[in-house]
Amino acid sequence: MIKVRVPATSANMGPGFDSLGIALKLYNDFEFRELEDGLKFKGMPEEFCSEKNIIYQAMKYCFDKAGYKIKGLEIGELKQDVPVSRGLGSSSTCIVGGLVGANEILGKKFSNEELLEMAVEIEGHPDNVAPALLGGMVVAIVDENKTFYDKVDVKKGIKFVSIIPNFRLSTKKARSVIPQEISLKDGVYNVSRAALMVACFSSGKYELIKYACKDAFHQNYRSTLIPGFEEVYNKSYELGALGCYLSGAGPTIMAIINDEDERFSNKLREYLKIKGLEWDILELSIDDAGATIIEGTK
Repeated sequence: MIKVRVPATSANMGPGFDSLGIALKLYNDFEFRELEDGLKFKGMPEEFCSEKNIIYQAMKYCFDKAGYKIKGLEIGELKQDVPVSRGLGSSSTCIVGGLVGANEILGKKFSNEELLEMAVEIEGHPDNVAPALLGGMVVAIVDENKTFYDKVDVKKGIKFVSIIPNFRLSTKKARSVIPQEISLKDGVYNVSRAALMVACFSSGKYELIKYACKDAFHQNYRSTLIPGFEEVYNKSYELGALGCYLSGAGPTIMAIINDEDERFSNKLREYLKIKGLEWDILELSIDDAGATIIEGTK
């Protein structure tokens, strides 16, 4: 039996569209067992118990890369703390969990770099899968079909607050509202802020984060799909957030606060209650380990 733990991720981080992401201490746990024959699932809704399951698809992708013909497989979901379709990388936990589990069955045939290439090939972009696999804050790009990345040495002093709406937003729908072309002005706007974002996390000058979080690529368009976005976003800053951005494709709003701030979350909960918004609030710290084997070997 092989058990794999994969962290949630918050991608884009404002201006870093499809290139910036960070792993957070909220997890999905999976278990895998090689069988003599058949395909079995445990702990999952019936609708996901087929060969179309994204975890199985990732495992098969890895097995095919290795030229390995598996006889049978059991896939189980032990814990699902990462909410689905909320902009916290739930699908990436499945892809990465499947790849890491398959690689364990193969006796660790592939390196993390090779697993990352597979994950990006499956997902299409690296901003979620890279931190899910590697942990921490990761800058990743794809150049000529090859993924390049570097981890940012994040200075202490902050924590993340996930403000999670009680409805889902599919990545496909969220991408459909983004323009296919941008102006030179918007390009410069985002490049400069993405650079500042990385610099702030590296230096610890978090007083600049509020400027780095601004975006001209996707947030203004996707926010129209999220009732209450502007109110919650503005209230977060009013309550002392250092920065605030749309996590991934949304609808979760991510606030960055001082790690000694004990008032922010409670005050925001009070505000949401007054507004009749049944949203969850989770305070999360950075996960630096990424996907890990928590028990078992082949």
